[in-house]
Amino acid sequence: MRRRELGESSHKDDLAHRIKNDIKASPDLGLLRCVQCGMCASTCPASRHSNYDSRVVIKRVLDNDETILDDEDIWNCFYCYNCQSICPVGNSVCEVNQILRQMAIDKKEGKEKIESFISFADSYIDRGLGVIPQEYRGQLSIDYGKHWDNLQEHLDEIRDELKLESMYLYPEAEDEIDQTLKAIGFKKRVDEVKKVRKQKQLGDE
Repeated sequence: MRRRELGESSHKDDLAHRIKNDIKASPDLGLLRCVQCGMCASTCPASRHSNYDSRVVIKRVLDNDETILDDEDIWNCFYCYNCQSICPVGNSVCEVNQILRQMAIDKKEGKEKIESFISFADSYIDRGLGVIPQEYRGQLSIDYGKHWDNLQEHLDEIRDELKLESMYLYPEAEDEIDQTLKAIGFKKRVDEVKKVRKQKQLGDE
């Protein structure tokens, strides 16, 4: 009986079951029903344009291959959900990837992957909005040219013409969001990523 209990406990703690039981996983996620048919990979744009292979991701998860958390390829998923739309057993490699990334972010290596996006988190903390950080606007101006510059210069006028309300929050709403972000641990996670970025910068000097 003891051996059976240990076997059951180990089974529940494997990578696939941890993903299935994650709060971000859909109740009907068909991960454990995967038959490795490859339909997901056949429609996956990331599989066509990189070394990412959605079928292989699921196989490694089902094989309890924890090294996938350190694999560069899990960051190539576009979250387009083509895989989910075509899967005959209702699996979603997109969902699995989201959870794998969160698991990776709990490790230093995963934090390094997202540190370049931390300015988006800062703008959300500062304004309660997911606005484009100032540091990215120069590149957007290069990519989109005069149209982008004109939009930014006359944004308030354009919004008024379209009869849109202010995009900025009332102070009380900002306070509520600030308290919420603190309560759910968002600010703490941002600080952790910033520490990794600082260590990385010191290492590059």
